[in-house]
Order: sequence, then structure tokens, then C-alpha cells
Amino acid sequence: MSRVYNFSAGPAMLPQAVLEQAQQEFMDWNGSGMNVMEMSHRGKEFMSIAQQAEANLRDVMAIPDNYKVLFLQGGASSQFAAIPMNLLRGKKSADYFNTGQWSKKAIAEAKKYCDVNIVASSEDANFCTVPERDTWQLNPDAAYVHYTANETIGGVEFDAIPDTGDVPLVVDLSSTILSRPIDVSKFALIYAGAQKNIGPAGLCIVIVRDDFIGDVIDGTPTMFDYKVQADNDSMYNTPPTYSLYLAGLVFQWLKNLGGLTAMAEVNQRKADKLYNAIETSGFYANPVTPKYRSWMNIPFTLNDASLDADFLAGAKQAGLITLKGHRSVGGMRASIYNAMPEQGVDALITYMNDFAAKNS
Repeated sequence: MSRVYNFSAGPAMLPQAVLEQAQQEFMDWNGSGMNVMEMSHRGKEFMSIAQQAEANLRDVMAIPDNYKVLFLQGGASSQFAAIPMNLLRGKKSADYFNTGQWSKKAIAEAKKYCDVNIVASSEDANFCTVPERDTWQLNPDAAYVHYTANETIGGVEFDAIPDTGDVPLVVDLSSTILSRPIDVSKFALIYAGAQKNIGPAGLCIVIVRDDFIGDVIDGTPTMFDYKVQADNDSMYNTPPTYSLYLAGLVFQWLKNLGGLTAMAEVNQRKADKLYNAIETSGFYANPVTPKYRSWMNIPFTLNDASLDADFLAGAKQAGLITLKGHRSVGGMRASIYNAMPEQGVDALITYMNDFAAKNS
């Protein structure tokens, strides 16, 4: 069977070149006689893989020297608790934007450890927008401000980094990390699950400024203490070695491509052409305020919802899979992360046009 175009929100496609390299190295990595997943995480072979992966990530993201890069387990959801544990630092409250389902989950977890001030919420608008700046209610005494840069379910994305003044800024970058350049120095902490633009599910990357490491709240589990993880080079226990190896291959792939500026050009082009196909069709619609439409996750509905099942069945036959929208939103959703080639978006648009022509 030939490869399909997988539009899943995550786990998502990996670059074909990365899969091919992993396949070539599967039985014998670099003359070691072992698969990477068989290696001791303390051995020189795997240590070299981990060090190169971090070096390449620092390079492609231009991460300043005063930030630690942690490769952790538990996905981004584990950080919903770890962040207040590490960043409250004697304060009692934190600020959170509520712009979608992942924001809501982060808020619910943070409430176990501190008072949460909702800076702004778009829930009354069905999470189809980002509240305008003049409605924000920032607390200047908050320990930090948290936002989700891109909501994968609703397809809503902040169009700029929020200005929070002197209050440290924290971002869940799970679904947009590595999709374009970002100024890391504007953040106290960046975190991202791997299964969209980095690699296999289970790995989580945390990029945290040095002065926010240490001084955790009482009762913080050892595995959630950033200082412990930093002091042990993310190897307090056995890390997810194969996931880290594949992430490293993705970082190298990005460098070979020309870095995040080149990746951004491709991603914007993919998103623009898909949104244009939706807008000009007269058959499909996207509910998100245009200013806040995601590059990575593009939901759309058909004018006649009774055709949804036929649309999905035909798409599968055309090698276009996992297009069903999230159950809380309905319709369709095309996730077009870094590894989705432009040809995949073109194939989707061709199918959408053909389906609309036959069913209009």
C-alpha cells in the first residue's frame, strides 16, 4: 500500500526523509550493532545522539544560552501541573487565557495549586476567536501568564506574542513549535508535546530560563522538578530514548531544509491555499475569525452536514485520512503540520473541489 496523507491533529505525520533514515538505521545505528531503543541511555552512543539533538534544536530555534532545554516524559499535559509547581515561587495566583479546550485543561490543573485569574475568554464565542487586547484583565502581581498559542481543536491561533509587561510569560507551543521562527527570549518557559511537529507521542520539550529553575512548591514530585531534570541533563531516570532520537532526526531535517524561516514560507503557503479553497468554494466554511486562523489546524464544515460521511469515505479512498473534526466541534479538520508536504494539501484541495462539484 502506498503512503497516505495523514491529516491527524496528532500523532501526526513524520517527514518521509526522517522515516527512511530511521528505517536504514533500525538494526544498526552508526556501526553500533544496536537499534537506538536498545542502547543504554548512559552509553556514549546515545549520549552523542541526545547532545546532537539538543544542539540542533538550539540552533534552529536560536535558543539563548541562559535557557535550559529539557526532554521530558508525560506529554504536554504533565506540564499543566509542573508549571505552577515550578513557577509560582511564593506567589498565590497565576494568569491564564482561555481560548480553547487545551487552555481549559491547563486552567483546571493549575487551580489545584493556585488561584487562577482568567485574563480573557472566548468561550462565549465558541472558541472561534482570540479576545481583543482591550478586554484583557492582566494581574500585575501574577506569578506568570499562560497562554496556548494554537488551539488544535478549534483552529484558533494568537496572531502575536502577548505583551504581559514584567510578568513572566509561559506558552504551550505544542502545535506550532518549529513551524516558524519565534523569539525565545520573550518567554520564561516554552513547552510542547512532540506528536505534532517534533516526533512520536510521549516526549515533551521544555525550554525554561535559568532563573525559573529551583524553588518548587512543597510536595512537588521529583520528576516534575525542573532543577532535578536540568541537573541530570533530562536523565534523572531513563528518558524516552527512541522518541528523542527521532526528534533529533527531525531537527536535522529542518536544518537541511533551511531552518524555520524556510519552513514558515512553506507552512504559510499551505495554509493560505487551503483557506482560499474554503473561502471561494461556496460549499465549505471556516468559523474562525480570519485574523486568528491557525496555520496548523484548519477546521471546516460542509454546507450540508448530511454529506459528511460521504466526504470522509471518498477522502479515504483518495488516500486522505483522519479528516474528521473533533467531536466537540464536528465537521472536518485538516492538520497540516511541518511534515505534511504541499502536495498533500494540493491533493486535498483537488478532492474538495471535485466533491463540491458533484454535490452542489
